[in-house]
Amino acid sequence: LVDAGLSSVLPLAPLTGDPGLITALVERWRPETSTFHMPFGEVTITLEDVATLTGLAIDGDAVIVDIPDEDWSAMCLRLLGQAPTDLGGGVIRITWLRDTFDELPLSASPETTEQYARAYALSLMGGVLFSDRSGGSVHLQYLLLVEDWRRAGRFAWGAAVLSYLYREMGRSALQMTASSSLGGDFGGWAALLMLWTWERFPHTSPLHAVTGAQITQDAVPRGIRWLPAQTRQHGDQFYLYKLWFDECTTFVVSI
Repeated sequence: LVDAGLSSVLPLAPLTGDPGLITALVERWRPETSTFHMPFGEVTITLEDVATLTGLAIDGDAVIVDIPDEDWSAMCLRLLGQAPTDLGGGVIRITWLRDTFDELPLSASPETTEQYARAYALSLMGGVLFSDRSGGSVHLQYLLLVEDWRRAGRFAWGAAVLSYLYREMGRSALQMTASSSLGGDFGGWAALLMLWTWERFPHTSPLHAVTGAQITQDAVPRGIRWLPAQTRQHGDQFYLYKLWFDECTTFVVSI
């Protein structure tokens, strides 16, 4: 995972999204400009933000998947050593991955160790970095990205994650325009969106009082400094007020 350039994501993976905050942000998102419209102007998440907050590479090869010549089941057996019986359209359940590859045997061979690592990377991509709205499945095309670990290390993962988040924000914004509510689950890495908001709009962030620890100001990647904090769960109207009305007075330009 270090070779693949994905290890910095591991401590951030457990962060979950705050539906109220995400809904408020989507309401301010404009797909035609890929920016948030705020009282003071337009702002957006940049590649530099992704690199600083997550440690993912923003320079490198484009994250592109070539559809394999072999069928999905054969590819799954080759790269994971096991395959589920219900591989409809190359989609695999994340729960199957986690149950099947729950704990690496102590006597595992190097080949088995790589298979378990690929299964973890696949669940990371499907459940966190490139999650769909269900969050419960992932397409096996992503498995090809970690077939060769060193090749994976040349990918601009951060750029791919940001472009995917932009697309999902656009879809959600258009859905809200039609139905006046976000509806359904949010696709993309919701925690990245929240980390950016907490850094740029401090008045929306969790309370800094944490048990037994201070939020580390110089953490690398910077997003780790929010791990001790507890997310404040509020409704979207609470956050809309903070992001639009009188309380939206502070935007941190540089993090």
